[in-house]
Amino acid sequence: MESWSVEQVCNWLKQRNLGELVPKFREEEVSGAALLALNDRMLQQLVKKIGHQAVLMDLIKKYQQQKSGLESPTYCCETASQKFPAAVSGKNLKSFFAKHKTLQWTSSYALPDFPYDVKCILAEKKCPDHSMRIRIIEFLQADMTKYLEGSLYPNSQQYNIVVNALLQAYPFLDEDGNGFLLWKRALKDRFKYVRRPIEDDEQVLRNKCKFGHRRGQSRKSSFAENKLDYVQGQVEEEPVHLKGSAMDLHIKWLNQEYLKTQRNWEEVDNRMNETVEIRRKMISDKAPLKDILRLFPFLRCPYQLFREFQLLTHMDIYKKTVEILEIYSENILSLYVVRNNPINIMLQENLKQHTEEDVLKYMKMTAACLLLPEVFGDDFSLFAAVNEEVKAVTPVMEVKNPFNVNSCEFALYIEREELAQLDDCTMALAALVAAFHVFDIPCPKRIHRTLNFLESLVFEVRNPASLPIPG
Repeated sequence: MESWSVEQVCNWLKQRNLGELVPKFREEEVSGAALLALNDRMLQQLVKKIGHQAVLMDLIKKYQQQKSGLESPTYCCETASQKFPAAVSGKNLKSFFAKHKTLQWTSSYALPDFPYDVKCILAEKKCPDHSMRIRIIEFLQADMTKYLEGSLYPNSQQYNIVVNALLQAYPFLDEDGNGFLLWKRALKDRFKYVRRPIEDDEQVLRNKCKFGHRRGQSRKSSFAENKLDYVQGQVEEEPVHLKGSAMDLHIKWLNQEYLKTQRNWEEVDNRMNETVEIRRKMISDKAPLKDILRLFPFLRCPYQLFREFQLLTHMDIYKKTVEILEIYSENILSLYVVRNNPINIMLQENLKQHTEEDVLKYMKMTAACLLLPEVFGDDFSLFAAVNEEVKAVTPVMEVKNPFNVNSCEFALYIEREELAQLDDCTMALAALVAAFHVFDIPCPKRIHRTLNFLESLVFEVRNPASLPIPG
């Protein structure tokens, strides 16, 4: 399979009734080597349907299992010890058996038999309310504990298997493509809730002691609690590399690297991946923005802001924003409601001074972006501040000299503080939308229609919001 071309991969998909994935695999040029290198996040971005993800993951794992000769742990250990006598020993051997146990999960896990009331809701294909979601999560947690032979520390792959099984059996729980992250987060939180009061379980006590928790000890801060929960939840998943101070080391490295002019962006990506769960926990717990940015200053960089958005939603926000403005710019500028708007007047005056096609396109996209609140009758001050001081505390674009190619400036402000400098209005708009999601900031009602229009196109909802009919 490693030597397969893109076409061979496409033929392989067709043979396994996955033909509708072929156009996307061709577009992304997925060869055999690329297919085997896919991780969970890449696969979720490439393949939208949970059922297809599960089938594809299973096929890839079965191929890798056959290739590696993992039919039995005895054979694997003997083979590994012959080739790498120093590698498979001690903690690495523990890691090896944990991985083999996960392979067994893939083929053996089946959803539990839910209680009658849960079955009724699921049979009606209704999205459950909060109390019913808790019931489902409680049964999944109890069932996972049974599969783990009493352990309260599943690894990430085991969480993925269970949530994938749930969404494959009940696709309506996917909630417009965001269900996977929501159900996985709820399941992990349930395990944390179950672990917290336990004082007589050897594994729980060992991990609590290992990461600095003592009976009767008060936790000094919500950040310390978040870090402890995160590390405890990951100990089974990373038995070799993760140490008690791992989060502190990652955060310290990120802060030092941020001060450099030449940054190791590949390592920044890796460290941001390692710290994503503690960061999301802080944000969901409403930690002050200044504290989040102090620990994770790279969120001030547009690239990392967009990358964080993609980790949460599997959507390329910048690419989508460019597409939206390219498609809708002319329609927005032709609307009667914007004809006498100062921004449109400013645009028309500046268009007369240029003939270059790229410059004209840039100016029109900038104007279309800034006119969106006017189109939907929203409060412009909650969207952008053009050549004036930012007054809103929610995410707002600051724009100076928008149609002057040589002196225009764009920035994103949150809580009246500058978060990031941006290259153009398109990037500023993408950062604005991303910031609401990344920092979990509620959208003000007076700008709701504008953001709803943008988000419905970004997330490709079935019935996206539309522009008013041109006058």
